[in-house]
Amino acid sequence: MTRVYAIGDIHGRLDLLERMIARVNTDIKEHGGDPLVVTLGDYIDRGPNSRGVLDRLLSNPFGGRYVALKGNHEALLESFLDDPSAGADWWRLGGADTLRSFGVDIKPRMTRRAFARASVQLREALSQQHTGFLGSLKTSLPVGRYFFCHAGVKPGVALESQSDEDLLWIRDEFLGSQADFGKIVVHGHTPTEKPEVLANRINIDTGAYFSERLTCAVLDENGHRFIST
Repeated sequence: MTRVYAIGDIHGRLDLLERMIARVNTDIKEHGGDPLVVTLGDYIDRGPNSRGVLDRLLSNPFGGRYVALKGNHEALLESFLDDPSAGADWWRLGGADTLRSFGVDIKPRMTRRAFARASVQLREALSQQHTGFLGSLKTSLPVGRYFFCHAGVKPGVALESQSDEDLLWIRDEFLGSQADFGKIVVHGHTPTEKPEVLANRINIDTGAYFSERLTCAVLDENGHRFIST
């Protein structure tokens, strides 16, 4: 199968992303071939440089083909642009850090009117390249015996029939399942101290924004290995 480099949740940590880009590109040079790099979403929020992460990813920085998947935090940003009243929920989950990185004027206490202004300012701050990148994000990607998505899948539902809601948000029902999903699901969304490898899934969200560990799974015909910051 194609060698795949799958990178977990980045959350505004441009510094860790830069280290990972260098390590992945070195590995690609060492092993050759025509690899695929997949990022599993949650590029923004919580860390200090969401804009920098988007700037870095919107033109493929990797030495191979690249597919960017969507995370629930990108969905939250889109909801905020469409409906500023969603700002309170996004704020609670790290949206303030993204607004700050785009130079949006924010206050310690945000009113409904302040969220409306911030939504307009964010839309103005996003370049055509940013909106094009965000609009291009896929919610899932099957490759060989693996299925890549941000959060996971709903047990009992065929992979091709999964809802975007579950692909971006699911947790307990998926994480507690021992079902055979048809492919090994490679996901992030739920931080763990180190990568989780189970018979039916691999979790590579190692909480980069607070742990300093951004993780990449390298998947090929020999199995899996990990690159970490």
